[in-house]
Amino acid sequence: MTDAAIASPAPAPALSRPAAARWLALLIPAGLLGGALGSQYLGGLHPCEMCYWQRWPHGAAIVLAALAFLIPGRARTLTLLAAAAIAVSGAIGVYHAMVELGVLEGITTCTTTGGGSLAEIMSTPLVRCDQVQFAFLGISMAGWNAIISLGSAIVIFWLVWSARK
Repeated sequence: MTDAAIASPAPAPALSRPAAARWLALLIPAGLLGGALGSQYLGGLHPCEMCYWQRWPHGAAIVLAALAFLIPGRARTLTLLAAAAIAVSGAIGVYHAMVELGVLEGITTCTTTGGGSLAEIMSTPLVRCDQVQFAFLGISMAGWNAIISLGSAIVIFWLVWSARK
């Protein structure tokens, strides 16, 4: 064996496009949902009603992507469904960001997230959907969810469809 062969590491096995799509369909919504929950429970930010709307499709995408790993015969369909769920969350994020910017009208009724007794209801913070609680680089959390979710859904769809050729 030559010195060059010993010095250079063996190439890592390439991840197939369908496998990469499954991993993205699992990890992207898990990261976004984890970030949302972390900002709520560790960062002290209180979600509004539309923030919760964006979380449900990510939860569904995580379940669908996990099933894609467990049911190989249906992996393609389940991965595409997970990508669709991620895109739905992104679309809700676009709507929420447009409400925050004042382009669209959001929820006009009062909503709250918690409290069963009057004391709990009165101590629950009122969070408006049209006010940005946190922004990074001038983009709200809803905006980042829209960008990341829609971008990753496009990549996942592309990985799955391009693998068929």
